[in-house]
Amino acid sequence: MLLSVLAITTRSLLRSAVFLLLVLICTSGLYLFLNYHFLAAVQLAVYAGGVVVLFVFAIFLTTNKGEILLDHSFKRYIYGGLAVVAGIGITVFAWMKHQFLYAPESGIAGDQEIDMKIIGETMLGTGKHQYLLPFEVLSVLLLACIIGGILIARKK
Repeated sequence: MLLSVLAITTRSLLRSAVFLLLVLICTSGLYLFLNYHFLAAVQLAVYAGGVVVLFVFAIFLTTNKGEILLDHSFKRYIYGGLAVVAGIGITVFAWMKHQFLYAPESGIAGDQEIDMKIIGETMLGTGKHQYLLPFEVLSVLLLACIIGGILIARKK
């Protein structure tokens, strides 16, 4: 959590990208603790290995050496804090209401790993409890974020 806060509060864009990389690596470690080896590998390869490198190249191409971010007003910190509290509330609500479908049958937590076929069918299926549409929407969202970041950061 500390790395996440540092990623958004630091004044240097490059340091922010490095902290984001560390957050993604720690997230991969959490997947390993849960015995989700495939998701840990995907987290490292796609996000830590690909997306952060893309961000670093975009930072190098669009900023001057030593350029720092502008200070934010106190009002932005209040709005950000309210957004964080709302996000935590929504996450806890969804977590409490969600019925986990693939709980292992044994009494030992993390004893079994989900089969790769089930992961593939769930991620790229179009039926109930399958995630092809959100997967595609997320890829369009990432593309829009990259384009928006380049438009904001480009020279006048």
